[in-house]
Amino acid sequence: MMKINKYIKIILFSLVTLFYGCQEDEYSFGEVIAPSNIQITKEIVGADADNPNGDGSGVVNFLVSADNAVSYKFSYDGTEILALSGKASISFSNLGLNTYTVTVVATGTGGVATSKSIDVEVLSTYSPPQELITKLFGFDPANPDAVTSRTWKVHDTKNKHFGLGPVAGTTVAEWYGAGPGEKVGVGMYDDRFTFSSDGTFSHVTNGTIFGRDPYIVNDLGPNISGVPNGADIENYAFADYQETYTLTAPGGIERISLSGTAFIGYYTGGDHSYEIYDRGTPNELVLRTTDENAEFDWWFVITLE
Repeated sequence: MMKINKYIKIILFSLVTLFYGCQEDEYSFGEVIAPSNIQITKEIVGADADNPNGDGSGVVNFLVSADNAVSYKFSYDGTEILALSGKASISFSNLGLNTYTVTVVATGTGGVATSKSIDVEVLSTYSPPQELITKLFGFDPANPDAVTSRTWKVHDTKNKHFGLGPVAGTTVAEWYGAGPGEKVGVGMYDDRFTFSSDGTFSHVTNGTIFGRDPYIVNDLGPNISGVPNGADIENYAFADYQETYTLTAPGGIERISLSGTAFIGYYTGGDHSYEIYDRGTPNELVLRTTDENAEFDWWFVITLE
């Protein structure tokens, strides 16, 4: 009997210890504080005394800060843009002078959020040239209202189809360029990117993508089954998705701007805007984008499927 009582005491002691251990774990996450003091600044590209609503590109650069915030999200007209750093470049493509309400959601620890809105009046006069839209999504001037689309992929058989170089450099993949087939099996070459005339962008991932750590994890979620390789994550699990895109030309430089966390080829974070560096080769586009920390320009050569 004494032996049984002894075992009962041991069990009760273990349960009490486990209970208090769990109690301690529950309070280890720190204080949950809602973000406050949201500050939003805007820069309308090309705005001056004579052109207060911009140069007609429709591009506005935003910078937001808040106390106790860990991430930010911009939303307008049903479009959302994740911006961990609080910086976002938004392309407003509705032609003419239009006023948009942009809402910033600042998120703190534990997911608690605070929001603030700002109105921006911006002019958009840019109409993409026919040769660009014919190439990108198959625009037919004989039937201009038809919904058309074209599907692209990374040009894996071409030298320097993927690479990096200095920000604002003038040489394609100056510091590194992948050789033909060099990135096979990492989740890049089987991706397909479809641009449609109605402004939709569809990305078929075939289940996995390729991206840079920490941007891919910060923006898209924890790495579950991908393979870390230096600063890369290969075959990061990610489903097909659909977003939107706009064509702009701030400062006369043609760009494809993707909504949300959409991307082409390799996830780099940043503003999800791709300069069309060269479109002179048939069935091919040379693109570049700057990553989240403005550390590198990343280069891509895509070709029609």
